[in-house]
Amino acid sequence: MYIMACGGFVCSKTSLCILNLIYVMVSLLMIAVAAWGKWFGLVSSFRVMAAVIAVGLFLFFVAIVGLCGAVKHHQVLLFFYMLILFMVFILQFSVSCACLAINKEQQNLLLEIGWNKSESMQEDLERSLDCCDFLQVNYNESCVATCFKNQTCRPCSVIIQAYADDALQFVGGVSLFFSFTEILGVWLAYRYRNQKNHRQNPGAFI
Repeated sequence: MYIMACGGFVCSKTSLCILNLIYVMVSLLMIAVAAWGKWFGLVSSFRVMAAVIAVGLFLFFVAIVGLCGAVKHHQVLLFFYMLILFMVFILQFSVSCACLAINKEQQNLLLEIGWNKSESMQEDLERSLDCCDFLQVNYNESCVATCFKNQTCRPCSVIIQAYADDALQFVGGVSLFFSFTEILGVWLAYRYRNQKNHRQNPGAFI
């Protein structure tokens, strides 16, 4: 309601700064959680940790560009901020829609592909879910799960698929929510670029 009622130069600037400060906090939280998980051994996959940190750093970079552009009312920075944020919006909106629309068969196929890509991720899941292998447990091979010693393990696919629907719905919903905050940032930046600061030279934008 505050943002919708906001129409002045100062109000637009404040709203854009607040939005990008939120992005900064979210990005730092992502980086901290990934580093914390790796440090305490909760995530052994370097690829997973690196991917989360990379996304966090990218979001941090975009937020800093938007923050600097908002503080200085810099036309070039605001333009690139709008462009990057709009491309991220398209990508994230597409991913969120795919997560919400995926069917059971496609879900199982993606889970199996993801399982086969990383042995370290397999070990993480086997340890945390106390299961072995994906479709069928093979007691002639090794497994890090506790149940393996007693030979009472279930295939990991059974457990993963039980939570996959809820996880995809959650990821899709959160991603969809953040995608709308991104298009809000694009709209704020576009409007803010075309407003004049009457405290300075009314004809100057930078």
